[in-house]
Amino acid sequence: MDLSPEDSLRLNVLLHQGLQAVRVDESRMIVYALTERGEAKVPLNANCRDDQYIRNVKSLLSSHSLGSPGGYPVYLKRWTRMGQAKDNSLHQLLVLGEEEAVVAVVHAPGLTNELARRAWWCMPTSDNARRMLEKEAVVKGDMGPILSEFLIEHLPFEEDALAMIDSVRASLQFGLVSTEQKEKLWTKAKMKGAYFVGFLQAMPDDLPGDARKNPNYDKFNEKLTKLIKQGNPPALLLLRVLSAAGQNYLNAIDAALKRPSDQNVIVALFMTIENYFKDICPGFQNRRDIDLLKDEALTKCQSCDEQLAELKLLIPEAEPYLNAMMVLSGYCEELTFPVFGQTDAIGSVMRKRVKHLTDPIKEQTKILRS
Repeated sequence: MDLSPEDSLRLNVLLHQGLQAVRVDESRMIVYALTERGEAKVPLNANCRDDQYIRNVKSLLSSHSLGSPGGYPVYLKRWTRMGQAKDNSLHQLLVLGEEEAVVAVVHAPGLTNELARRAWWCMPTSDNARRMLEKEAVVKGDMGPILSEFLIEHLPFEEDALAMIDSVRASLQFGLVSTEQKEKLWTKAKMKGAYFVGFLQAMPDDLPGDARKNPNYDKFNEKLTKLIKQGNPPALLLLRVLSAAGQNYLNAIDAALKRPSDQNVIVALFMTIENYFKDICPGFQNRRDIDLLKDEALTKCQSCDEQLAELKLLIPEAEPYLNAMMVLSGYCEELTFPVFGQTDAIGSVMRKRVKHLTDPIKEQTKILRS
């Protein structure tokens, strides 16, 4: 590690200042550090090629933190993003000056609010914010609102639909945004349909809207008291859908279907719907043909299991609702394979290609609102 004497002295002094995180600006040849005393920086005075000198600096950082000059295996990107970093060494990774090491910390299950603060100082990117907001400790800590605000501010600059959906979902976790912020985001969703999917995933039972409960809600609620106390899943789902919150959910599905921008939005929406209605049905065999799926849903509704049979016995007139929920529970990614496996169309062309899949959703939501 042939560092210039001046840099060697400054960096070694820095390493003993309660070092918490390091980032290296390779273009400007500056080492920035976050220490117990605050922020510091060390301008580098290279005595060889810049890229080789940066490697020498990182070797020094690695020797101090990990006891080995080898550094972080930056080529293991897939491993890094699977959250394989050991929780007890996360703080060490943040002082290596490697972006891939910071990503490893961000994806680690054991990420704490304090480590999130340090990682955010190192690498404040939207993807890192989304991954950190997957951790309960971060959401409940003081970093949660900071990361949420960042994602909302940068939403207009996101070009990828999945990134939009993930940002909205992450930002809307309980307690991170104000009612005013939520309303503004909901208004913007009318121009960006992908936002609606994020809302559906984040707060299915607390969506903005003024829908009223289904006219049959009170009657069904009274008749299903016994089943509700027993925790009957189909009964609970039926009342959930017929409530005012459930009707707002159905309206949001229709809103998301108006102008989906690309295939990722369709797939994410189908998987979101499947998850919401999963308690009505254990699964389908026909998952790639909508007509076969609808037929199977009808069969399942007629020859139902014990829990569904109890519900139908108490409220026979609920069968159209149950069949509609059964159909919606069958929506999944596989349903799109026959279409998306043959085309990469987006926009209006894609919407025409999947019309035979999206129209039945609108039919079922209409039934559930009637």
